[in-house]
Amino acid sequence: MIVATPVVLFIIIAILAASIRILREYERGVVFRLGRLVGVRGPGLILLIPALEQMITVSLRTVATEIPAQDVVTRDNVTIRVTAVVYAKVVEPQKAIVEVENYQYALNQLAQTALRAVIGQHILDEVLGEQTKLQEALGSTLASQTGKWGVKIDHVEMKNIDLPEGMQRAMAKEAEAERERRAKIIHASGELEASVKLAEAAAKLAETPSALHLRTLQTMTEISAEKNSTILFPYELINVAKELVVRKS
Repeated sequence: MIVATPVVLFIIIAILAASIRILREYERGVVFRLGRLVGVRGPGLILLIPALEQMITVSLRTVATEIPAQDVVTRDNVTIRVTAVVYAKVVEPQKAIVEVENYQYALNQLAQTALRAVIGQHILDEVLGEQTKLQEALGSTLASQTGKWGVKIDHVEMKNIDLPEGMQRAMAKEAEAERERRAKIIHASGELEASVKLAEAAAKLAETPSALHLRTLQTMTEISAEKNSTILFPYELINVAKELVVRKS
């Protein structure tokens, strides 16, 4: 008995160690008994039948899966390199284990294929300017396939879009031309507005000749204030000025 006791204790401890599992709040255990699925357990303390039951632990937290850079041809035949990130989580642990061999690997491969398919349906301008719509379309495409695996797609982010150097130069020239066009339109609009105001001012001055002469005198005064200048006044302008002075007095 003295020799057998330590052996018995060792066997008991080994059995307990093999039968007791502790799962965290974000973990679930898919339990198989003699190869058959018997259910999902957790979180907390889990008791297994030694040698008869096996448990596979599945995390329920959201996992970010980066899609490697993909060479994608857009609908207008432009080759670009796109990198994206898929945020997904397991919502049905039993399906994630039973329906697919490795759901993370399968999700990565599916995301690469879906990325090329979705972007290939759009032209380059749409890819660059409507990324939100493309991300939603990519997420919907993935969700339609991953639902049967018990995996939920939270959202998809297009991380980076690399354009060919020639296309980058062409887009830079196009942007510069657009800026020049806008600058010319703004300048022309300013000139038009100024011409309208000048025409209105000229019409007003034409109604009162004396006002026109006063404006001429004011302009000459402004010119002479900047530099030492000799100004020759027409005789008629002097007479008009005298008449204005007489009227004021």
